[in-house]
Amino acid sequence: TISYSGCAAQVFFFFFSISAEFYLLTVMSYDRYVAICKPLHYGTLLGSRACIRMAAAAWGSGFLHAVLHTANTFSLPLCKGNAVDQFFCEVPQILKLSCSRSYLREVGLLVFSACLVFGCFVFIVLSYVQIFMAVLRIPSEQGQHKAFSMCLPHLAVVSLFVSSGMFACLKPPSISSPSLDLVVSFLYSVVPPAVNPLIYSMRNQELKDALKKLI
Repeated sequence: TISYSGCAAQVFFFFFSISAEFYLLTVMSYDRYVAICKPLHYGTLLGSRACIRMAAAAWGSGFLHAVLHTANTFSLPLCKGNAVDQFFCEVPQILKLSCSRSYLREVGLLVFSACLVFGCFVFIVLSYVQIFMAVLRIPSEQGQHKAFSMCLPHLAVVSLFVSSGMFACLKPPSISSPSLDLVVSFLYSVVPPAVNPLIYSMRNQELKDALKKLI
């Protein structure tokens, strides 16, 4: 059970978190690109001021994104009951409760968001194409290993984030069911944030030693 305002807050923070994370992952791919492809210009292109601006832009874009979706979703009249068939307030499930044709505005916003996400994804892919081309030109095997180890955690997080999101959005309607929707939502909303700290910590030698002892 959740209140109407609590549901709105949940939608806002969900969109804010997921949008800001993806924008930050995009910024991080640019960071890796500059570090490997233009190492001599790294201090100039990615100084502390530039990093603050990019982080602020990511969080600001996430905030604006969340405000637009939350305001648009909860401006709709909901007259088909008050039971959301999900373990959290998910926009597609809330739209099912709407009795107004104006829900198409939110669908349009979701399509616009998908285009933004696709643009960020293309930027990440192009960055990594340039990175891999630069790494393969490194003469020493040790240098290649160091470059790959720097990119691997970020690449793993992006892959997990994008693959779970794509599976949730692109699964055929023919296999859709309430129980499957619950599992898919769990995969894209809970698993990536839970696994992220572990992935980013794998380069930490103390954690590696602790895992070895545990095993």
